[in-house]
Amino acid sequence: MNFAACIVPVAPLRKEAAHRSEMVSQLLFGECVTILEETKDFIQVKCLYDNYEGWCQRSQLTLVEEHFYNANHKYLTAEPVSIVEINGKPMMLPPGCFIGCFDNGILQIGHYTVTFTQQPFDFDDSSDEVDIYEILHPYLNSSYLWGGKSIFGIDCSGFTQQVFKMLDIKLPRDAYQQAEMGESIGFLQEAVCGDLAFFDNAEGKITHVGILLNADNIIHSAGKVRMDKIDNVGIINTDTGERTHQ
Repeated sequence: MNFAACIVPVAPLRKEAAHRSEMVSQLLFGECVTILEETKDFIQVKCLYDNYEGWCQRSQLTLVEEHFYNANHKYLTAEPVSIVEINGKPMMLPPGCFIGCFDNGILQIGHYTVTFTQQPFDFDDSSDEVDIYEILHPYLNSSYLWGGKSIFGIDCSGFTQQVFKMLDIKLPRDAYQQAEMGESIGFLQEAVCGDLAFFDNAEGKITHVGILLNADNIIHSAGKVRMDKIDNVGIINTDTGERTHQ
């Protein structure tokens, strides 16, 4: 079995092996994958973090050894933009990129030498009470992007997944999968900061998710990452007063 890692800030993960194919998700820098199938320009991969499958452009990956794939990738980029040098050239990374396995600030990923001088986010060094607002803040006003999961463009379930990654809680990629996690609560008034709220369509399929800040406010990706009002009926857009999700 062959393994690879993403070597660009954000790489599209597509449904088919074609540039015009739907982007179903993304890989962030340092994310490891298992190689399933290959064509001339694309590689079909399965993500280590959430088992999501898709096709990635070959030039955006580099082969890695099994020990790197299996390493404890606990260090993450935390700043809105983190700067690394890759083979001596600067690269800007979004929050949530895996940058583990550093040795004196240097990380070897396949043929690439990565130098990181900023302070990474370390689960083991974080306090028991992580300020969720500090994690949410860099994403505010990021554009909605189907399949996206970075501040450069993010969808609703990508947003919740990335925020919870910084809390050391692993969520699946899609909203309907996330709805199967955790425990349900009976009333909105029982919600606490960090609870997830899910919304379905006319057919009863889960199509949207957001993070409750309290029983009256929610942050979610809809057009952009935004804070809106919520009540027992659904979400109310704070700019227009329109009810957007029920």
